[in-house]
Formats: sequence, structure tokens, C-alpha cells
Amino acid sequence: MSIALISDIHGNMTALEAVLDHITRRNIKTIICLGDLIGKGPNSSAAVDKIREVCDIVILGNWDDFIQNEHPDLAIRWHRNQLGNERLTYLGTLPFHYDFYMSGKYIRLYHASAKSVHHRVLPMKHSDEEKMAMFDKTELISPLEEGKTPDIIGYGDIHAALIEPIGSHKTLLNVGSVGNPLDMTQASFAILHGDYQSREIAPFSIEIVRVPYDIEKEIQIAKDMEMPNIEPYAKELREGIYRGAPKKE
Repeated sequence: MSIALISDIHGNMTALEAVLDHITRRNIKTIICLGDLIGKGPNSSAAVDKIREVCDIVILGNWDDFIQNEHPDLAIRWHRNQLGNERLTYLGTLPFHYDFYMSGKYIRLYHASAKSVHHRVLPMKHSDEEKMAMFDKTELISPLEEGKTPDIIGYGDIHAALIEPIGSHKTLLNVGSVGNPLDMTQASFAILHGDYQSREIAPFSIEIVRVPYDIEKEIQIAKDMEMPNIEPYAKELREGIYRGAPKKE
């Protein structure tokens, strides 16, 4: 059995539809979303509706969290107003994490880190100690078994896919971003291959998938909807570089 892990849709329905089409063609039935359904892109409401329709589990992201409150920023208010009360209420019900076994491996999924949906850990910049802390139990974590540490942590948030061995026999997995990838210009997600919900040791593997989509179509949709901050959004989609990244000399 295979399960798909998607994250950071950010209202980009063009990318989401391309990824879901690929998942369907590969006959994958179980989809888990690691948060940030909304914001940045133009179609937050459609993204929430589609994720609710197709995903078995949906986890809270940082945008899903802070969008629930009024905000002075015009662009954030634009995204919030699009959602409506019922979708905002739904986002407020999303769990912080999801734990399960697959082929005997204990796996934990959350959006950003064990500390908070707003606490960002960048593997290329943070220390080994900070990366090991991703496996910790915090007040936000309810493990399947007390005293049991995950073998694999899967998360989103940083918009850059990776598979990194951590310490002895542990793995850090970032599934990348469907709607706002910042490591390349193709949508990305992960597939776990193994026996889902099984504690018995069996073959297991992780796959990172890149899916091309029509970036210019997505940018035109944002323009047609008169979305605020279109230019930085378009630049991120076209170049795969975060708008807040320092400029190279």
C-alpha cells in the first residue's frame, strides 16, 4: 500500500489539481495533508473544499492557524474574507499532529516542528540538536505510546523537500510544497510505500515526487481575481525563490 503526503497548498488550485491527478493515476487511495491549505495563492476557499473532499487526515498549518484571527495586513484580510465563517471554523478544528505505524516504523506528521506550527526548522541552517528536537514529545504531542520516539518525522512548512538521516536509525522527511515550492518550480509531495497501520516489520520506502504544472495559468488566475501581492507571488512560482530571501551580491 502507498499513501501520499501533501502540504503547503497555499490556495494554488492549478498545482493541487496536477498533483491530485498524478496521485489518482498512480492509484493511491490515502492522502494526508500536512497543513497550510490557504494564503499566498488566489483560491484559498477552493483549496479548503478540495482538501476536505480528498484527504483522510488534515493537519493544522501556520497559515491555517493565524488566519482565524483578524489581521491588519490587507493581503491577509483578502485571503481571510474569501474563506467565510464555516471554513474558518473547520481550520480551527485541525489537529496538531498525526501518529501511525507503517511497516513497523513509528511515524509522526506535523506541519513545522514539535514546538509549534510557527516554529521553523531549516535543516541546512539549524544544528543537529535542533533537528533531533523534532522527534521530542512536547505538550502539543499525544504519542501512540508513552516513551516511544518516532522513527520518522514528516513535516512541511519550509517548502523544500528532503530526506535526511538523523542520528541512529531515524529519518527527517520534508514533503515539500504543492502550491509554493521554493527549492524548484515544480509542485512536490511525498509517497510512503509499505503496510499502512501495521506494526509488523516489512518493506518500506519513501519517494519524493515532482509534478510540473501550468505556472502562467496560476498567475493569470491570481491577476483575474485581483489578488493583492501578485508580483512577489508570481516571482516565487516562476523562480522557486522565497520573496524574503537575501539578495545575492
